[in-house]
Amino acid sequence: MSELTMVVEGERHVVVTRRFAASPERVYRAHMDPAIIQQFMLGPDGWSMPVCVHEGVVGGKMRYEWSDGQGNGFYLTGEILALDPPHRIVHVERMHLPDATPDNHVETTFVAEGDGTRMTLRMTLPDEATRKAMLATGMEHGMEASYARLEVTLAR
Repeated sequence: MSELTMVVEGERHVVVTRRFAASPERVYRAHMDPAIIQQFMLGPDGWSMPVCVHEGVVGGKMRYEWSDGQGNGFYLTGEILALDPPHRIVHVERMHLPDATPDNHVETTFVAEGDGTRMTLRMTLPDEATRKAMLATGMEHGMEASYARLEVTLAR
């Protein structure tokens, strides 16, 4: 298992990388299959994803709803813009906290690296203020926990 790295580039970008001990096909599928997404993309411990809509086609809609089990939650909506299985997913997303954030354009690539996969997730935000606000939510910790869960899921 490898650690997640998150770096900012310029004023509008956040780049997340992580290596997985699984093929690009398996890591790509995990990002496309709602049943798998619901198992790992939960953020910090104690959260669940009771609703996961992910229409795995170009133009398909996304809706993820998270709950802490104590009446708190938020959701994400988005659309898939481009797919190149098993190498690339491009989508746009907006968090609803409760108001919608500006669009976050996300390109995720999956590249074979030895016996595993290097995933790179590149987010493009509309401006530096939006990027700073997004990072201030503790997003990095939630992503670390989610991708650690994915590593376990892929090992099964």
